[in-house]
Amino acid sequence: MRETGTHTIVVGTDFESSAKGVNLAGRHLEIYACIGVHPVGDEKSFDVEKFESLITHPKVVMVGECGFDFYHAKKEEDYERQKKVFTDQVAFALKHDKPVMIHARNAYDEILDILSSLGSSTSKLKGNIHFFTGSLQEARRFIDLGFTLSFTGPITFSRDYDEVIKSVPLESIIAETDAPYASPIPYRGKRNEPSFVHEVVKKIAEIRGEDFELVRETLVKNALRMIGLSL
Repeated sequence: MRETGTHTIVVGTDFESSAKGVNLAGRHLEIYACIGVHPVGDEKSFDVEKFESLITHPKVVMVGECGFDFYHAKKEEDYERQKKVFTDQVAFALKHDKPVMIHARNAYDEILDILSSLGSSTSKLKGNIHFFTGSLQEARRFIDLGFTLSFTGPITFSRDYDEVIKSVPLESIIAETDAPYASPIPYRGKRNEPSFVHEVVKKIAEIRGEDFELVRETLVKNALRMIGLSL
């Protein structure tokens, strides 16, 4: 990461991994932390008291990754639990004025319904839709709510994302890797690394037909604006 000038956000999936992420971020200038509970996993609730001990750390910039996942869990069996874990984290993020990192797998309608139901609170809530794979209509609805959309390595070998990437404002896009998964070309099949985000940015510029450096600078600014930092 240092060799390529890459900074990253380590994303927690439960309290233990969130605490490890905060510790890692505290030891490295290039790393920030996102704390929270993933919709599927061993941790079945969001313990506000425990996470209060982490949120005040200066390198904690987001809450999550939180949301819904109906790929790994059946909606009819797990909806209410996932909803509570998600809404508890949204309330926590609003309380501490932090953006949320949203995980939505087979669940964009559910996320949009909840975000839309927040009413005036939505204007205070900000965040990013991680690993976006939805339609242009869904993308525009998230953007209208003030969220950014992040794209990952698969855009380098699949054309399924081109329409959205071309059509939404560049100011609403963020590049990510989801390391160690979903490596971009030319690293496909290998362990993904945060520094490989360069390939994702390069592909976004290619799809949009825009200058790479302009796209790179804009995406960095988008990420910093979302987490409340500046260059």
